[in-house]
Amino acid sequence: MFSLLVVISAVFGAGFYFGQSQQPALPPEGIINAELGEPQGLDFSLFWEAWQTLEANFVDQSKMDYQKMLYGAISGMVSSLKDPYTVYMPPQEAKIFKEDVSGEFQGVGMEIGTRNGELTIIAPLEGTPAQRAGLRAGDKIIKIDDTYTADLTSDDAVKLIRGEKGTKVVLTIFREGWTQSQDFEITREVIEVPSLKWTMKEGNIAYINLYQFSEVATGAFNKAAAEIIASSANSIILDLRGNPGGYLEVAQDIAGLFLERGQLVTIEDFGGSAENQEYRASGSAQLNSYPLIVLINQGSASASEILAGALRDNRGIKLIGTQSFGKGSVQTIKELEEGSLKVTVAKWLTPNGTLIDKEGLKPDVEIELTEKDIEAGKDPQLDKAIEIIKEIR
Repeated sequence: MFSLLVVISAVFGAGFYFGQSQQPALPPEGIINAELGEPQGLDFSLFWEAWQTLEANFVDQSKMDYQKMLYGAISGMVSSLKDPYTVYMPPQEAKIFKEDVSGEFQGVGMEIGTRNGELTIIAPLEGTPAQRAGLRAGDKIIKIDDTYTADLTSDDAVKLIRGEKGTKVVLTIFREGWTQSQDFEITREVIEVPSLKWTMKEGNIAYINLYQFSEVATGAFNKAAAEIIASSANSIILDLRGNPGGYLEVAQDIAGLFLERGQLVTIEDFGGSAENQEYRASGSAQLNSYPLIVLINQGSASASEILAGALRDNRGIKLIGTQSFGKGSVQTIKELEEGSLKVTVAKWLTPNGTLIDKEGLKPDVEIELTEKDIEAGKDPQLDKAIEIIKEIR
């Protein structure tokens, strides 16, 4: 089922000490499940030899927590795959993950990920301490309090950033265009992430800001769609900027409001000889007749990229803004006896077969939103979307 390579060297004084084992290494009683079996040709005695060597020789026996050692061994095995999205989550971390996708948790309110080997803010969430502090999509997190992030997975970073409401965390941030990093001290809160809000622009353009594809986003979007249909709106701008993603099923449901039934939403590519899985629109298509523009930026990731790609490939919808994040891998959660394993099982393709992962979506009309724009309260990306959608009508 898995492979482990454990290399142990003890260095002290002026040299090395090599312990010798006179007996074959055996698993400690009650820790291994023999019924699970072992990969053919793999000798697990090395693992148990290392385990027993630690038991017999480690100087601080008070730190020998067998349960934590087991969790650490699994985490080490998983991290050897060098996939930032495949992680083992011990029970407490698994609980935190479930809170994330339910739409409520305690922290600073931002989605983070690893991009080009650097811990990066995908998007601060609407109305959260992270957004109010001025953090932006694309910011690099150099340090969390006193811990440098160079060797942290995104899940390890989440554990450090999370905390009880009212407590503080200091994030050291570097942003493109800066000459040096800056510290942001942020007070944690209970984060209740909204799904969306919509307003009317220019009297008859429905402007929908979709913040994430959470469990409740489908219902919220259906409600908004009904209100838009009953309003004077004759076109729609869908803003996916800073939307870090969420559930595939929610993206598929929302796509079904804009696409004809049966149109392809995304392709799940499992690689190798495994057959690809296609996901198709199955909704009411009640917004299909409305002219539509989609806004994206480097904070648009995962389900946002799936929806934006589906709308462009099927309807020729224009994407305006900057290149999206490029988080196009598929994770599934496997519940274990203790904790959960989040495993990358496939990659997402747009209906036309374009790979999203690490590439992202390039906008049809590329416009930057600069620091000066934000400070001046300007939004040239939205302005351009309004200009173009007026021409479509």
